[in-house]
Parts: sequence; C-alpha cells; structure tokens
Amino acid sequence: MDLTSKNRRRGFSLIELMITMALILIMAAMLAGRGSGSRQNRDLAKCEKNLQSIFTALTIYSSDNAGRYPFVSNAKTSEEPLSLLVPRSTTVTEMFICPGTKDSRLPEAEPFAKRRISYAYYMGWNKNAPDLAPLVSDRQVNPQPKRVGDKLFSGDGKDPGGNHHKYGGNVLFNSGEIQTSGTNVTIDLLFPTNVVFLNPKS
Repeated sequence: MDLTSKNRRRGFSLIELMITMALILIMAAMLAGRGSGSRQNRDLAKCEKNLQSIFTALTIYSSDNAGRYPFVSNAKTSEEPLSLLVPRSTTVTEMFICPGTKDSRLPEAEPFAKRRISYAYYMGWNKNAPDLAPLVSDRQVNPQPKRVGDKLFSGDGKDPGGNHHKYGGNVLFNSGEIQTSGTNVTIDLLFPTNVVFLNPKS
C-alpha cells in the first residue's frame, strides 16, 4: 500500500488552505462592517438621549433666566455657553459627550468651558423661539445656515462633523424634538443674525 499517496488524499493542499483562509478573512471583514454600522446606530440612539437631557437642562436654565438660553458674549466654541448649565441646571456632565466620539469624559458637576465637549450650540435663541429653531446638534461640517440637501455631517468620518463616523447625527429643536439625519440636511436649519452657531473645540 502506498501510504504517501493515502496521506496526500486525506490532507489539504497549500492552495486549499490559502483559499479557506481568504474566505474566512472576507467573511470576517463583512461581519465587522455590519457590526460597525449597528454600533453606530446604538450610539446615535444614546446620543439622542443625551440631547433629551441637555434639553431638560436648557429648559431649567431658561426658567431661571427669564426664558433665555445660555449666552456668552464673543464665545468662540459651544463649551463656553453650555458650561453655564453646570452645576445649577444639571450636575451631570456625561450627556455632553457623544458616545460616537473619543472625546474624554468630563468631571461631574464641574463647568467645562476649558475642556472639550461633542455638541454644537446655536447661541442666541430663547424659549419663545419657533419650535423648529435648532438648539443643539452633533458637531457639524461648518457654521453656516443650511438648507435641505446641504452637507450637515461628515461623509467620510473625518472631522469636522464626524461624531458618528459617516452615519449622520442628531439635531435638537426648540420644541424638544430630536431629528436623526444622514450626512445631508433633511430640514432647513436656518437662524437669524442674532443667533451664532458654535461648534465645539476641534
């Protein structure tokens, strides 16, 4: 009996092993891609809860300040005005960090004007603004007013506007409604000259 030929029939050739490994790698890459999208969907949902909490803090602040939302003259980034919410309107700072980012956690119950948060702020509105006045959103690609179809969030996951990689982001309105959007605007995000759009620190 030829044991050598028998062993050859039972084993795998190098080419067969390479093809098998290639198929495993392709399947792993496909599953990883799907996992990334589903993780970002979970992060978008958590981010929406953050914005709901921020809206509650803004409402409390406005009740204590004649209907006005936080305002800091000559503010350059969203951290300055939104930091005014802490600690009187909220002691929770976790909600200012989007789960889709790598932004560092903030100390609880401490103002964060000198630190970095994840959310942009439309500074200058008050509680009597229109329901569709945008208040807070994920980091945006630029500070300009935007009409339907304009680029809102990063399309390649790079900043600015990449809180959720290439999966869009959330916008909070004065009504308390939160809209999840793709990378392009689906509803006009306009504001008058007395309102200033502030992205967080880059």
